[in-house]
Order: sequence, then C-alpha cells, then structure tokens
Amino acid sequence: MGFVTGQLVQPYRDRPNEGTLAIYTEFSPMADPSFEAGRPGESAIELGRIVDRGLRESRAVDTESLCVISGKSVWAIRIDLHIIDNGGNLVDASNVAALAALSTFRRPECTLGENGQEVIVHPPEAREPLPLIIHHLPVAVTFAFIGKENVVVIDPTHHEEAVMGGSMTATLNTNGDVCAIQKAGGEGVLQSVIMQCLRIASVKAGDITSKIKSAVESYNTERSLRKIKRHNPSPAGYKH
Repeated sequence: MGFVTGQLVQPYRDRPNEGTLAIYTEFSPMADPSFEAGRPGESAIELGRIVDRGLRESRAVDTESLCVISGKSVWAIRIDLHIIDNGGNLVDASNVAALAALSTFRRPECTLGENGQEVIVHPPEAREPLPLIIHHLPVAVTFAFIGKENVVVIDPTHHEEAVMGGSMTATLNTNGDVCAIQKAGGEGVLQSVIMQCLRIASVKAGDITSKIKSAVESYNTERSLRKIKRHNPSPAGYKH
C-alpha cells in the first residue's frame, strides 16, 4: 500500500529551486512472521533504496516545479510504502504502488501574498489542487536466478526467493531507457543472461505502464464524478 503526502519546507542550500522526494517503508508483522514491528530492518531499507534509486536518479518527478519561493519554500513530497502482505517480489509491487500514488496525488495550489514573501496555501474548496509533473514512469522488473545453470524466474514468489542464489532488478521506462539496475546475491550472472533479462524487462515495463495509466485514468474519472455530485446537489424542497 502506498500513499503520498506533501508539505512546504525550506530547500537544500545547494538546490534552492528544487523540491524534494523521499521514500519511507514499513514492514508490518501482519505481512510476514519474519517482519518485526518498530524500526525498519535491512530488508525495508534496501527496498526503499531500490525504489528510490529508480525514481530519483531517473528524474521522473519534476522537482523544479515544486518550488514556491526560491531558497525559501518548496514542496517536500513523501511516499510511504506499507507492506501488508508478502507474496514475494516486494520491490516490483512497491514500485507500482509508488508510481500509482504519485500519479493520483494532488497538492494544494499556492500563491504569494502582496509582499511577495508570504505563501498562501489555498484549500481544495477554493482552488483545484494540482497534480505533480511526472516526465515518465520508471517501472521495476525483478528476476531471480536459481541454481548453477542460472535458471531465470521473472516476478519471483516468496518460495522462489527462498531458494534463489541472486536477483536483479531492472528499472526501465516505455522509451527503453534503463533508469537503474540493482544486482543482489553472490551468484555470478552471464552477460548474455543480463541482456536477455533487459529485453524482457523492456516489454514488461511497457505492459505495466499501460496498466498503471489505465487504473489512474479510471480513478481520476471517478474522482471527477464524485466532485460533480458534491457541487451539484439536488434542489431541496422542490415540488411539482
């Protein structure tokens, strides 16, 4: 499960005109008996790093558009990922959740006061919230390598992960750009196998992107209909 929040903060000194994007993960014991409540363990930290690397290093979200006042006020976007059921391949599931949450998130519109320094945050009833500017969707596709023969399994289950010698997550967009690659485990993998995985990942990324966009479009349509119903109530006390 993923959700996005935003708040106005002071930007980093070396990036005065850019907002920020951060990812936080939480592994619920309900998802897997091996998960402990409290501080995130190594698995949670590594999961966040892989998803974060694919999103931030590929500059998927336009952080410059999050600037309100240069050097003083920018939007800090936070993605929270909660793992509530571990069926395997949490990286890909978390990546899809993050992309869907970012695509449906709306931040309040801001304007400057008369002095040009005061930030006025408008409630959604006054002004329509704004979507994030997302240049592309970096989709993670994970492969597991099992045995000395390097048997490749795409989208490994929880049981397949238990016997794999290593794994690789390739993050690509529909343009075929490789946004990030993460190789885990001690088993070596042939170059030809890696190239084959990238070709498969490119096809899968296109398929997953289409599904995300379709789901987001349906969600936005339903949200628009709910808003129309809320603003156009039937006249009370109308008589024939």
